[in-house]
Amino acid sequence: MSNFEVERSTLIGIPVEQVYATVRDFKTWPTWSPWLCAEPDCALDFAPDGSQYSWKGDIVGSGEMKVTAERENEFIEYDLTFHSPWKSTAKVRFVFGREGDRTRTTWLMDGKLPFYMFLFKGMMAAAIGLDYKRGLAMLKDLMQKGEVPSKLEFLGQSKFPGLSYVGVKTTCRIADVAEKMEADMHRIIKWAQDQHITPSGKALSIYHKWSVTQGTTTYTLGFPVEKIPGWLPEDLVSGKIPSCDVERIRHTGAYLHLGNAWSAGMARIRAKVWKCSRGIHPFEIYENDPAEVSEKESVTMVHFPSKS
Repeated sequence: MSNFEVERSTLIGIPVEQVYATVRDFKTWPTWSPWLCAEPDCALDFAPDGSQYSWKGDIVGSGEMKVTAERENEFIEYDLTFHSPWKSTAKVRFVFGREGDRTRTTWLMDGKLPFYMFLFKGMMAAAIGLDYKRGLAMLKDLMQKGEVPSKLEFLGQSKFPGLSYVGVKTTCRIADVAEKMEADMHRIIKWAQDQHITPSGKALSIYHKWSVTQGTTTYTLGFPVEKIPGWLPEDLVSGKIPSCDVERIRHTGAYLHLGNAWSAGMARIRAKVWKCSRGIHPFEIYENDPAEVSEKESVTMVHFPSKS
């Protein structure tokens, strides 16, 4: 009842020999792991023969991964053991398929939760699926670009002064967020230009709901205004973010990898390092214009409303 399966795949524009060698080398994992980026100073230990590595951290818990079978340039199989935050085991597998000079890279897991957590297996499978997607995206950039354009800085708690905003509220599949946000941004900019309204701050997105199991989210994308207009078109909304304490993570790099910041923040909440304020939704503020800087220079400040 507590078993679950996960499978995600991506096509990497690099020959299979190079992709296989990178994945096989555990010492590359801190660069593209979707979990280790949440705790950069997590203690890691690598077996001298390269067959195993272990981790121990305050945020990501502890565990170990060991190679159990492999066929060069075709597959690698692992035993994965979690010691904390709870004890569980899983079988993990990478499969590599040659497609010309490109490599179809597939990441799979057969996992099992403790029996008393069987009700959460759907949520766990969906969450790991999102993690695998982030990890494969980072691996792809590492292989194709030589680096992962994603840097996290944990800035600690500060006081957010609050603001009023006008925006577009959207519910969509998580997979469609980037496309929907682009359309929403065009809509809100056109309205502001037509009404001769100048934003009083930088563009932002507020995440009202994020359902991992359903794969959907509800967000508002917009910008701050000095005063909310007395009338708005039906497709626009207004609201306020009150003055509050926030925990902040600065993400520098491609929006594709922005999920790293959100995952790191949620990991801190689960680890009870941060105390989440449930009455105020988390939000992100875009510190610069992606049209004016390269993707690796894009800066987004992610805010988690918190209790002192």
